[in-house]
Amino acid sequence: MKIMSDPLPGISIGEAESEPMSEQWRPLPSRLEAPDIPGALSKRQMRNWSLVLKARLIPCRSERQTFRHQLLVPMTSFDAAIRELRQYEVENRGWPPPPPQLQPSNNNLFATVWTLIALAVFHDVTLTSVNLMGHTPVDWLTLGNAHAGKILAGEWWRLATALTLHSGWLHLMSNLLIGGVFIVRLCRDLGSGLGWSLLLASGIFGNLLNAWLQSPDHRAVGASTAIFGAVGLLAAISLVRYRHNLRPQRRWALPIAAALGLLAMLGAGGEQTDLGAHLFGFLFGLLFGAATEFVLEYLGRPGKKLNALLALAGAGVLVGAWYAALHYGG
Repeated sequence: MKIMSDPLPGISIGEAESEPMSEQWRPLPSRLEAPDIPGALSKRQMRNWSLVLKARLIPCRSERQTFRHQLLVPMTSFDAAIRELRQYEVENRGWPPPPPQLQPSNNNLFATVWTLIALAVFHDVTLTSVNLMGHTPVDWLTLGNAHAGKILAGEWWRLATALTLHSGWLHLMSNLLIGGVFIVRLCRDLGSGLGWSLLLASGIFGNLLNAWLQSPDHRAVGASTAIFGAVGLLAAISLVRYRHNLRPQRRWALPIAAALGLLAMLGAGGEQTDLGAHLFGFLFGLLFGAATEFVLEYLGRPGKKLNALLALAGAGVLVGAWYAALHYGG
């Protein structure tokens, strides 16, 4: 039996209309294991106990003397009141549960920042004339943009290569500065390997769903799909991790609401903004984040070796995607 600590509407502590005034009343003890030893109640204890007794149709009334509170019940109902209150205390022992134990953050700021720097360096490469694999020079934007029609025609590599391309330095820096905050936080929590792998997966699947829903001529570039995946990942991880400590009727959706607010402020402005890619990256971030947190509750966070393997796998996906773009694209 779990009840709220505040009185319910319509319940007035201290009223017992059904009992005649001649009824003898006995104060409840502060310690239920010692019912014969009187004691003062705290204000919260008195309110909680009175609600329990009202719910079980046991008359009660309160008395206050200076800083002392007492809850009284009729003599004929004293044993029943003690029995109900003991059952309530047993059922509510340990409620609400303590917050989950905080795990030490991964000290991987160096690796995360260098990955962001590598993305900036690659953008600089795309602005220069480079001859590779028969392309003289390589037209990076043409080969790697998220062209919806070509993606659905089988050019799968565009799902990943588009995440590494940007339309200009302003586009790149906005993604690095804004997205870097979320990415650093995510990688400190999960580890660089797992964090970047989830980011890449959110971006790839976000681009895939966006390509499927857009017109065949739709084109897009930018890491923002993955960045909004990071927003969704953090929101879902927070929601799952603290689900037992939030009042479901009021606060369960706070992390999601905060993430949607960020999506509205940062991801829906400008004529060139691809709202679909942002939204779908965010949604896949929610999905992958929730699934990951449930798995981590049972298996724990990955160690350094597994994080290193995940980081290599993510890098391999990007390198393989660009190799396919250069080899098969035209």
